Amino acid sequence: MLTKMHPASSIATQPADSKPLASTADSACLRVAAIGGGTGLSTLLRGLKRHTQSPSYATNPTDISAELPAIISDLAAIVTVTDDGGSSGRLRRDMNMLPPGDLRNCMVALSEDEHLLSKLFQYRFDSGEGLEGHSFGNLFLAGLTAVTGDFALAVKMSSQILATRGHLYPATNSNVNLAALMDDGSTVLGETRITASKRRIVRLMLKPERVAALPEAVEAILGADLITLGPGSLYTSLITNLLVEGIADSLVATHGLRIFICNLMTQANESVHLTASQHIERIYEHTGGAIFDYALVNIAPISETARQRYAAEGAEQIVPDIEQIERLGVRCVAGDFLREEEVLRHDYERVADVLLDLGLNHRRS
Repeated sequence: MLTKMHPASSIATQPADSKPLASTADSACLRVAAIGGGTGLSTLLRGLKRHTQSPSYATNPTDISAELPAIISDLAAIVTVTDDGGSSGRLRRDMNMLPPGDLRNCMVALSEDEHLLSKLFQYRFDSGEGLEGHSFGNLFLAGLTAVTGDFALAVKMSSQILATRGHLYPATNSNVNLAALMDDGSTVLGETRITASKRRIVRLMLKPERVAALPEAVEAILGADLITLGPGSLYTSLITNLLVEGIADSLVATHGLRIFICNLMTQANESVHLTASQHIERIYEHTGGAIFDYALVNIAPISETARQRYAAEGAEQIVPDIEQIERLGVRCVAGDFLREEEVLRHDYERVADVLLDLGLNHRRS
């Protein structure tokens, strides 16, 4: 049973034009672990990368963060491995390997130079029998996995080729699938079928139920000064990681600051009509207790055009019920974290600044 609790404090509101509190004197002092999957995690990593030291093996380091102090001395991304659709799903079935897609996206996001090599890893074949639909990066990881016999080692070697500013760890090295108990009592197997279901998820499970976390992932969480969860699909990107044995327990045991980054919009079939506090409650239902100190919640409104576009997909802006978040014992940082383009994303630079401010203040206290 998870028991670590933290008392709520007054609500903190982050101005849209706020500047980071970090100074050059604080350089290279934070160890950060980011947990998640999908596009949410890769977006966050792009913001954190700008504050992270260049890897020692980078032969031609770029100046992507030359204007910023290297506040992060070590950055670890812990990534879900339950995808069973698209190119990842095909490789998983054909080669009996873990799905590479989410890790590939995070690898590219953390790469020292997001140009030629990164574009190559993201290139998706649009023709060719057996090749169509596959990305080059997925095939590269599949080949390395076959050569080394170890998916986690293949990820590590690929990260070195891309000179990533950080370490990438699959949440587990076990071949695991998702199952969900729905509100009509039925059980749906597989991530793709779960996200396509029209029923509400009551409980998420792993198949097999007990799989161990990658030791390096646990070590990264226990040794971190700052740990984040989110943004990402509530069940299939976030909760799935927490069901891996060792992940939730390490979040309880760590002395680092634990921050939940709430999504901007609900997601049809996963979080429809859920408020910000209800996202945290669903997570706690699966972890058996509290694992967050802070929550970052967007309060900036989206445009009417975006609202209508997302409504057609069954999604809506998440209600920032700040007082209820505080009642859960989670301190809330509310602010404008929105970057509105064709697809709504978090403003990763602003989010990273706020996260690092919180981490530095926690370390000083």
